[in-house]
Amino acid sequence: MTMTPGITAHGEGMSDLKWNILGQTYTPKLHSENTFIWHALLPADSFVPPHIHPTQDEWITLLDGELELAFGDQVLTARAGDTVRMPMGIAHGITNKSGKDANCFFGVAPSRKLFDLFNALHDLGDPDEVVRLSALHEVNFLPPPAG
Repeated sequence: MTMTPGITAHGEGMSDLKWNILGQTYTPKLHSENTFIWHALLPADSFVPPHIHPTQDEWITLLDGELELAFGDQVLTARAGDTVRMPMGIAHGITNKSGKDANCFFGVAPSRKLFDLFNALHDLGDPDEVVRLSALHEVNFLPPPAG
């Protein structure tokens, strides 16, 4: 997959793609072997459980709203204009407790299998199947805390 020159218009995804992943909307903007970038709408009270990308660095640039990021016991708050760095191999979870939607751009490098994972997860409502498929695509969700 080689990146081609051009523009992915505001509000549109590459090849008109838009994914619903457990109530969050992901719109792919750029995809190559080296990088994958997507716009995300994370509704109020939505979250991504703690997980690890063993083969990718990930980042979020927040356009508006607010997100809480958990790195183990450390919880940080990102606000509009902030960029969150999530190095490969480091567990992280994302929660929107702000009471309003959060708009942001996510990116990973290298792209690896994440684009294919999002295709597989689109409109899938079974969290156990999300965890299973994610592991097959190099995203490992952590087990829930005991108790």
